[in-house]
Amino acid sequence: MNGSPIAGPEGATTPAAEHDLESEAALRGVYTKPPAAVVNKTIDRLDEHARSFIALSPFFCIGSSRPGALADVSPRGGEPGFAHVLDDRHLAFPDRPGNNRLDTLTNLVHAPAVGLLFFIPGIDEMLRVNGVARVSVEEGLMRRFVVQDRRPRSVVVVQAREVYLHCSKALKRADLWNPDKRVPRSALPSLGQMFRDQLKTVFPARLIDFALKQDAKRNLY
Repeated sequence: MNGSPIAGPEGATTPAAEHDLESEAALRGVYTKPPAAVVNKTIDRLDEHARSFIALSPFFCIGSSRPGALADVSPRGGEPGFAHVLDDRHLAFPDRPGNNRLDTLTNLVHAPAVGLLFFIPGIDEMLRVNGVARVSVEEGLMRRFVVQDRRPRSVVVVQAREVYLHCSKALKRADLWNPDKRVPRSALPSLGQMFRDQLKTVFPARLIDFALKQDAKRNLY
């Protein structure tokens, strides 16, 4: 769980560590030096290409952490362009109803550093934005993100420090957008069944699935 100590559970075993690469020098002994063009591709602002990418993106993942705890990656989704570019240095996105664990938000109030990875369906390239974030309930920001007469719970504002386009190799390897590669939902148990098995609850899976579907209908925004 987010916020728990980094130490593993008692009795946990890990692979032998004698071949671990534990320094930057050790890593560079395995990997070649990156080309100058790769190192220098990072910019410190949201230029026209970054703005266009964000305007077309309906989905991104945000990474955050806090001192003394594990890192966390959380998905964020909405209509294309649901994250708004405020100016050359700042973007903002709404926090919609969820499970109220607040993994990302509680991390941010402890340590504001974040990494965002934007996706566009059908496009193999991605956009990365690294920076520092704050959580706001300022009225002007909140009004920007009203959907179906519902306000977000809060708004996260990110000051971009590093902005760069990420090459297509990962998504090409995954063949992520190929419709022939879509996995049928029947390949996995229902979410309710998986929750029931993991949590050892007495509630039937069908009731958990029903509650989840109702929540998605009533609390999407």
